[in-house]
Amino acid sequence: MFGPGIWRMKSFADSVPEIMDLQREINRLFSNVGQSTALDYPAINVWEKDDSFVVTTELPGMEPENINISVTGATLTISGVAKADPLKEGETYLRQERAVGNFQRNFQLPFQVDSKKVEAKYEKGVLNITLPRLQEDLPKKIEINS
Repeated sequence: MFGPGIWRMKSFADSVPEIMDLQREINRLFSNVGQSTALDYPAINVWEKDDSFVVTTELPGMEPENINISVTGATLTISGVAKADPLKEGETYLRQERAVGNFQRNFQLPFQVDSKKVEAKYEKGVLNITLPRLQEDLPKKIEINS
């Protein structure tokens, strides 16, 4: 019914450009897998505790005076400058993966924060921020009049 004349057979050489195009597209799609982008540095963990949010982030080797934290309404901003470790004479990096330079990370909170009660601690390269909810923003019990 179907003879060999119906199907057009391509030689391997004819398929090479299509294979190369496919390989380039696969490489492009997977080139950034597992890499951090500027938008997600520094990585943060966030959880709710009582009527507060707790935010932790790793900022290795930084001095606290190079870290800025601000709260505007319901937006937390962590920014700063990560400096490179100074090398001594005769030393050369073999691998350098820790980011250096300016960074900024904004995080939208689901409630207003009492900025007067925000606490921040920096210990062993981990920044820990406690953001208490504004009292006026807490849920209120509504009494029903009859």
